[in-house]
Amino acid sequence: MKQYHLLNKEFYQQPTLQLARALLGCTLVKITDEGTTAGYIVETEAYRGSHDRAAHSFNNRRTKRTEIMFQEAGHVYTYVMHTHCLLNVVSGEVEEPEAVLIRAVEPCEGVELMFERRGTMPLKNLTSGPGKLTKAMGITMEDYGRRFDEPPLFIAEGVIPEEISVGPRIGIDNSGEAKDYPWRFWITDNPFVSR
Repeated sequence: MKQYHLLNKEFYQQPTLQLARALLGCTLVKITDEGTTAGYIVETEAYRGSHDRAAHSFNNRRTKRTEIMFQEAGHVYTYVMHTHCLLNVVSGEVEEPEAVLIRAVEPCEGVELMFERRGTMPLKNLTSGPGKLTKAMGITMEDYGRRFDEPPLFIAEGVIPEEISVGPRIGIDNSGEAKDYPWRFWITDNPFVSR
């Protein structure tokens, strides 16, 4: 396994929109019994909690599923949507349930293991979506509630993006005006961005 420099707790204390941008280029790493996989984060979406109709925690909705979002920034929030496990970084202040969805990564370690888990396909399709990357990296609901500043699932330093693009989030058409908020961030022209 490569040497990774984990991001510290303070990194996650940034305001959610800032964190969603700052995560671009960072390295997402998952260690499993089968091996280690890693990828540079190339696409994120911010969810601003109680005021954001697209967030699970809109109106401070507190359920067993969203409970971790009310905790300290830097926790892992996983949930299942249409059989896919999706990965989020808890952000915002304690009791301010915000999060950043990791939408896509560019593989940089354990690519063979990713193909084993996902099957044969063009490399650019391997991790170019939030459900694809969790399957490729072996990220599951068991990761719920962990912290991103300690193994086996962590975020480390990576590469600095040359250019960042900004636009509306994807797949939230039923969320009123929130569907148009420019809270999706991606590394411009990266082939692994979801669409």
